Amino acid sequence: MILTDTHTHLYSEAFDEDRGAAIDRAIALGIERFFIPAIDSTYTASMFDLEKSYPDNVFLMMGLHPTHVKENYREELRHVEEMLEQRTFYAVGEIGIDLFWDKTFLKEQQEAFRAQIQLAKKYKLPIVIHCRDAFDEVFEVLESEKGADLFGIFHCFTGDIEQAKKAISYNMKLGIGGVVTFKNGKIDKFLAEIPLKNIVLETDSPYLAPVPFRGKRNESAYLMNVAEKLADVYDISTEEIANSTTENSKQVFGI
Repeated sequence: MILTDTHTHLYSEAFDEDRGAAIDRAIALGIERFFIPAIDSTYTASMFDLEKSYPDNVFLMMGLHPTHVKENYREELRHVEEMLEQRTFYAVGEIGIDLFWDKTFLKEQQEAFRAQIQLAKKYKLPIVIHCRDAFDEVFEVLESEKGADLFGIFHCFTGDIEQAKKAISYNMKLGIGGVVTFKNGKIDKFLAEIPLKNIVLETDSPYLAPVPFRGKRNESAYLMNVAEKLADVYDISTEEIANSTTENSKQVFGI
């Protein structure tokens, strides 16, 4: 049984004390594939170091996170483009729009999102979308960019059934993580209506730890709790969840 964590920030400072041990705990449970989203240029070296330490398990993305779209965003976008020119990445992400913390840079977030979608198309890569308090804004950009060359993952999906169907209509799989285990998470109420072929697993570690670890640092080993919850939701075995969602991840990332 091999599970895939399609979204984990293992290079985060939150793992500086026990990064190796945290990765080993995950691998011991069969979680052997870790897809690593970018935030901004200040983390690029840490991502490369992580990949060098675990070349068979770690797969990097490149992108500018929407909450890091600031006055210097064009400079950051140049860094993204330069990195994509130089070496292999498996997705452009995480990218998108976040209006939860700050609406000041909405226009710049929209521009950065669109520009990075176009980079993904240029390099024939999937996108990994971050969306917080911004479904309408994200869907507006996706609508203008839709086509066979637009595909990827709607990371940390927390919307309703209609938003889920709309995301899938843009060739996105839904990234399901710890929120599915929350009593007020809501997505577990309708998820069984979404065919499993549209689902991938993620932790978003060190954030959004599942029950019973909610409120603590998340880590990739806790993906097992997400898989077990989905096994309940879909009324199938955890092994079937693992196999299906890993196969789905391979369809997205090509590896």
